[in-house]
Amino acid sequence: MLLITGATGHVGRALVGELGRRGAEFRALVRSARPDLSAEQVVGDLGGPLDLRGVDRVFLLVPGTGLEHTANLVAAARRAGVRQIVYLSSYAVLGDPIPAMGQWHHERERLIADSGIAATFLRPTGFMTNTLDWLPTIRAGGYVLDPIGPGRMAPIDPADIAAVAATVLTEDGHGNQAYTLTGSEAFTVAEQVAILGAAIGRALDVRPIATPEEAVRFRYPEGAPAELAAALIEGLTLMRADTIGLRTDVVRRLTGRSPNTFSAWCQENAGQLSEVRCPAS
Repeated sequence: MLLITGATGHVGRALVGELGRRGAEFRALVRSARPDLSAEQVVGDLGGPLDLRGVDRVFLLVPGTGLEHTANLVAAARRAGVRQIVYLSSYAVLGDPIPAMGQWHHERERLIADSGIAATFLRPTGFMTNTLDWLPTIRAGGYVLDPIGPGRMAPIDPADIAAVAATVLTEDGHGNQAYTLTGSEAFTVAEQVAILGAAIGRALDVRPIATPEEAVRFRYPEGAPAELAAALIEGLTLMRADTIGLRTDVVRRLTGRSPNTFSAWCQENAGQLSEVRCPAS
């Protein structure tokens, strides 16, 4: 039996669908019953009591920056005899030194690794679905704010992360492994915006972000705690400096197919993205 956490997010929903297609036996941990989620559901919370009896493997996705939820899950997993934890981490843990965004994931990885339970760490780059964060400024003025200039990254479709997660959850041989997951193409923000514009039939502008404070407001319109804001600025600075963009072939090796392209993702999501309407000139 598999237990899936974070089942209502971009990766989690895709993972539920992937496991369903594979005929895997699994349950989804949810805070409240979700009629829109096609999976057997267990109502609970990572911060509360967890009964994992009968669970062999866990897919762990932890929001926020603390260790409490991870520690609680690991303790419950040890009591129940769980054999494997697949943790959705971040490629930021590969930094030297590790930046703040990566440090939070690194601490969780270490806690899981020290538990004695076989661990598999999935370390993706930025999600293609982060493109949806651009929609407010596109709707308001037909532009995207660019915080990284010449920096490049290879975004990954959450569905590809889910396909890898399903593989390592349902096949043996992936315990005590770490996999860095990327798309196959590295882009600047300007290049991504051009691809997005072509997919929705709109000419979009790209505007450089002038200050760190503007970068934080763009990512967190409602504001962010000082620690998170500082970590974001640090991460964007590192991304600006990377003009090549990390790429791996892990998705292809583990799933037997190439990762989705950003162009294809934009086309597949054109219905949602085409709600954007640039103002008339």
